[in-house]
Amino acid sequence: MRTEGTLAKWNDDRGFGFVTPTQGGPEVFAHISAFPRDGQRPRLGERLTFEIGTGKDGKQQAKHILYPARLTAKPYRLSEPARRRDKPGLLGRVIPLVFLIALGAYSYDQYTRRDPPQMNSEVQPPQMATAAPSSNTGTTVESSDSVTSTSFNCDGRTHCSQMTSCAEAEFFLSNCPNVEMDGNHDGEPCEQQWCN
Repeated sequence: MRTEGTLAKWNDDRGFGFVTPTQGGPEVFAHISAFPRDGQRPRLGERLTFEIGTGKDGKQQAKHILYPARLTAKPYRLSEPARRRDKPGLLGRVIPLVFLIALGAYSYDQYTRRDPPQMNSEVQPPQMATAAPSSNTGTTVESSDSVTSTSFNCDGRTHCSQMTSCAEAEFFLSNCPNVEMDGNHDGEPCEQQWCN
């Protein structure tokens, strides 16, 4: 039930005051949260209507306070809130998904068709052994260049733990720069792992 009254006391800094009911009785506590949120502060002596309820402390408190003398105008808004567009339909979701799948399939196809990258190799192709006639005898002698295995190439490996055989370690030691496979510098690589 609504009751009429007048705002008798108001502490604007703390946001509360007291309302004196028109039909008499004790003053009723009024908190700023019970007033309408119209941007106007409560004024002393202003007529109010309110409902009497119980506060957190169990005492009577004014609730749902209204100003019958004030005009009830809608609060001014700077702009209308942006309308949210409707969600895209099934077709609007499927087309981008199909496009992404087609792009992924095309990219994968191009990736699998490309040539593997060529490693830079400092190894010269093996030279063929040539036979040269000896000047004092009629026999032929092979040149000092030995035929190297074409299955190995310098690919940046430098340690014995990266090799798979003694032949590979020997190839790397004799043909590749910066290898660290001959700890005692005797010309035999990977003595404890491969070449023992």
